[in-house]
Amino acid sequence: MAAPKILAFAGSLRTESFHKKLIKIAARGAREAGGDVTELDLRDLPMPIYDADLQVKEGFPANARKFKELVAGHAGLMIASPEYNWGVSGALKNALDWASRGDGKEPPYAATQGRFAVIMSTSNGIYGGVRGLLQLRAVLTGCRITTLAQQVAVTSAKDSFAEDGSLKSPEITKEVMGLGAALVRLLAKLAA
Repeated sequence: MAAPKILAFAGSLRTESFHKKLIKIAARGAREAGGDVTELDLRDLPMPIYDADLQVKEGFPANARKFKELVAGHAGLMIASPEYNWGVSGALKNALDWASRGDGKEPPYAATQGRFAVIMSTSNGIYGGVRGLLQLRAVLTGCRITTLAQQVAVTSAKDSFAEDGSLKSPEITKEVMGLGAALVRLLAKLAA
């Protein structure tokens, strides 16, 4: 049986984002569980704000098309989502909006429907970005993506991460890696 294919990315564009560090830890957990993980930096795929008129006039921008194809080519998604004003980042919401759109050859949600996701966040605050995860769950449901119940929200990010990008706490590291492993196990069961 082929290894479950998982796309892992953060909803933050910042180079030194804690979310990019967090997603690497989850990706390691997925790989150790037997997953085939593709790590993506959304900064490498800048997309215009979704605009239906633009789509009708010019079609999908190249980077939006590439992101949509990446989503369609993976059974699972691992997303580390920053919390901006109690919600998801504009970059993440925009990417998901593009991925969920039809293009005339295929209906809306063709790339997103039937995918499974795990979500996580971190912040310098005491909530760890958990309020943004509530909104992300709703967005993913709207995209017809099933989100696993378990999630991780790492508080006090500036004190939780070591300089090398690892988490200082072995317990939290185990939780984050466990998200990746749980997604691999689910996808493997579904494919069996």
